[in-house]
Amino acid sequence: MASEAVPPAPSAGAWKGRPAGLPSGIPPPSVPLSFLAAASLGLVACGAALIWSRAYGVVDPTDDQVVAAAHFGMLATLSMGVLGALHQFTPVITQRPLRSVRLSRATFLTWLAGAWLLPFGFATQQEHVVETGGAFAALAVTLFVVNIAAPLSVQGKGAPVTGLRFAIAGLVVTACFGVVYVIDRQGNWFDLTGHVVLAHASVGLFAWLGLAYVSVSEKLWPMFLLAHVPGRRRSAWLAVWAVPSGVLLLSPGLLFGVVWLAWCGATILAVGLGAHLYSLMMHIRYRRRKADLHLLFVITSAVWLVVGAALALAAELIIGRHHHVGVALVAAAVAAFSGWLLIALVGHAHKVVPFILWSALRGRGVAKKADGTPLMFADLYDHRWAAIVYGLVTAGVAAVCLGLAASIAIAIAIGGGLFIATGLCVAANLSATPIRLLSASGADPLVSAEERTAP
Repeated sequence: MASEAVPPAPSAGAWKGRPAGLPSGIPPPSVPLSFLAAASLGLVACGAALIWSRAYGVVDPTDDQVVAAAHFGMLATLSMGVLGALHQFTPVITQRPLRSVRLSRATFLTWLAGAWLLPFGFATQQEHVVETGGAFAALAVTLFVVNIAAPLSVQGKGAPVTGLRFAIAGLVVTACFGVVYVIDRQGNWFDLTGHVVLAHASVGLFAWLGLAYVSVSEKLWPMFLLAHVPGRRRSAWLAVWAVPSGVLLLSPGLLFGVVWLAWCGATILAVGLGAHLYSLMMHIRYRRRKADLHLLFVITSAVWLVVGAALALAAELIIGRHHHVGVALVAAAVAAFSGWLLIALVGHAHKVVPFILWSALRGRGVAKKADGTPLMFADLYDHRWAAIVYGLVTAGVAAVCLGLAASIAIAIAIGGGLFIATGLCVAANLSATPIRLLSASGADPLVSAEERTAP
């Protein structure tokens, strides 16, 4: 009991001008915002890579050019955004600070290097660049695990924390698989065929990124939808246990070509994802907030999860008779599952980023708009541009899926262009108003000298 009475070390979340009432464990705003800003740039790079690789994508979705585009999406966009979200919400969920702000900043820099060097190396077929990027990514994962282990070790925090523990394990497995992948590009120890690459992708998509979203959403939905779901909410527990359990069978089944094992894993994974969708349905049913753009983002995201499952099932049924069509449908399924996570990330960013910036602005003495009325979360971005972003990212996912499924290169290129527009519009829309408010007030930048030197 005595140890519980000791407050968390203030250095863990050192933040000059921290607003009153904000938990001390939450890191400075520059920590999560760095990741989220980089995720927008990663989406721009992903779009550019899709345009560049459009011809390769309709011939062989496992070509290095397509792999490069996929890694810009998975590492520089989705993983970057999820890492930023976890740096912000893990201390909130667990009520325990991260180990160190310096570790957070080191994680950002090393992950940024790895997330860009790896796909650049794939695209240019420069093996030393791939190896360097892999080393940076592995170091970033190590730093992140060390940093987040302390708050996630707390007991009795429910399904979200349990799910995040599994998700971190999924990240480690994905990284280890990637290291073997990188090494094998020189050694050629085994055949990196499509099913091997798909086994790697299934871990990253579902046991890391998907499970992290499934876990955090159980805290975000009640807050953003103003929903209180009665009962014990068994669906949340089923989701966080069934998703990693399914991947634990699915990935080896794909890797070693054991069909019955892969089917068992896919079935259990489907149960977990179904429980996630059921939980969403219950939160929508019991919400007290009127339908808005955020709800549309969330529902559209869920639709792409269902589309991905349908494409994956169609691919399995067709690939034995029409191999190229089956492979194209598999690629489209991966794009649809990625779209599930991308649309969710973009939609929640329009809630999370204003939440972080609002607290940061208050810490700098900016609490009112130009007309003297109180500054609210919704005042920190243009809602018309947010609606445009919704259209851009949704159309982008649809175009990429169509292009891969039907082998239409121009559709892939259009999807890439829409992703570029999405990344630029999100970054501009979520930063323009806060910058203008800071400039008008003469307040200090969000990153203070104290934050930069925080342990």
